[in-house]
Amino acid sequence: MNLLLETNEKMNLTAITDENDIILKHFIDSITINKYVKDKKCVMDIGTGAGFPGIPLKIINQETKFILVDSLQKRIGFLQEVCEKLEFNNIECIHSRAEDLAVKKEYRENCDVCVSRAVARLATLLEYMIPFVKVGGKCICMKAKDISEELEESKKAIEELGGKLENVEQIQLPDSDIMRNIIVINKIKNTPEKYPRKAGKPLKQPII
Repeated sequence: MNLLLETNEKMNLTAITDENDIILKHFIDSITINKYVKDKKCVMDIGTGAGFPGIPLKIINQETKFILVDSLQKRIGFLQEVCEKLEFNNIECIHSRAEDLAVKKEYRENCDVCVSRAVARLATLLEYMIPFVKVGGKCICMKAKDISEELEESKKAIEELGGKLENVEQIQLPDSDIMRNIIVINKIKNTPEKYPRKAGKPLKQPII
């Protein structure tokens, strides 16, 4: 947290700067999905930003391999410094767009769990995430607001990409009125090779 605040004075990593808010809205929020990550071998965080939820989850899952992915090099530089100072092992911080990374054999359908927090609408987000998950694994999408419309429009994408909706869990952050939605997608079959499409296309033309 101290490193985040210090670095945030030089580059925009978070709009949340009150320490209590950072603890609640970043750290505690991140570990609300720990039951889906615990005891897994490989976890990928897509669009990790300043390292949420990936860094708090890594802190409490030291043995798990984490792969943090973001499209901005300055964020990845910050995360590499965090990993060095916290003396993390078994973690990668990768500067890449998800669409470009998912076509590489060493990353495609290779992770047990893929997580993401507040990155894109669900139909787009799942095209970023599902290709990284092995059959039998899960995508955990963290959303804040009402997501009924997003769930409806993402039905085609879920099926097309090899997923199946398992559950939508609603939680309330402790000592607050802040509600969160955790969308759990099971990977039930291999993702067709044509997905993800070229960088930018999932955002401009989602599978709906």
